[in-house]
Order: sequence, then structure tokens, then C-alpha cells
Amino acid sequence: MKKTLILMLVTLIAALAYSSTLPYAEEVFHGGDVVYTEPLKAVIFSHKAHVEDMGMSCEMCHPDLFMMSNLAAQENDDFTMQSLYDGKYCGACHNGSWAFASDTQCARCHIGVKGYQAMTGQSDKAEEGHH
Repeated sequence: MKKTLILMLVTLIAALAYSSTLPYAEEVFHGGDVVYTEPLKAVIFSHKAHVEDMGMSCEMCHPDLFMMSNLAAQENDDFTMQSLYDGKYCGACHNGSWAFASDTQCARCHIGVKGYQAMTGQSDKAEEGHH
């Protein structure tokens, strides 16, 4: 009886320890944020906003609009705002009908150099010299 009770207690502790790691696994599941730095710095894409908040599936964008590899799109010559306006990449949904148009609400995606530096903890060397 004692051995059974101890075994059940150990199993319960192991299950609780395992379950405490699940929120972390769920955070990683959606892919995290992607910060594009080309052709300009910086544009953020939030997997959380699209997958968790909007309920979109991975297959809605991958692999047709974006490869599964982060930042692969920025290696393409046509990864430009004009392509988005023409319905490619983000513009496939951000067309004003399905989601806000890619030529509106620029700051929702374009975080710029200062936003990039804040996200990554980097500082602007040019500004440091002006203190």
C-alpha cells in the first residue's frame, strides 16, 4: 500500500512538473515573432497575432506564400511593398478585404530601426556619441 501511494505521489509530481512546461511549449508552437531586416529595417510579423489571436492555420501561409524557414522571403528580389500591393506575400490577405490593406496602418508592421533596436536590446551607436 505504501509503495502504491509513493508511486502515485511520484507520478503526480512528475505530471505537474511536465504540465508546468506546457505553456512554454504553446508559446513556441505558433512560431514566435519574425523580424524582417531586408530590404529595410525592420518589419515585424507576429505569429501569435495570426495563429492564436486570429485562429489562422499554418497552411494558410505555408508553403504557398512563405517558406517554413524564417526570413527566407527577404532573400527574394520581389519581396517589396509593390509585391504586397500586387497580392503577394502578406498582400494576399492584407488587401483591404480580408485584412487591413498593406498600404494602410504602416506602423502596425514597420517598427523601424528604433523599434528593432528596442526589440533586440541594441543601441544606436550614432546616438550614443551625442550624450
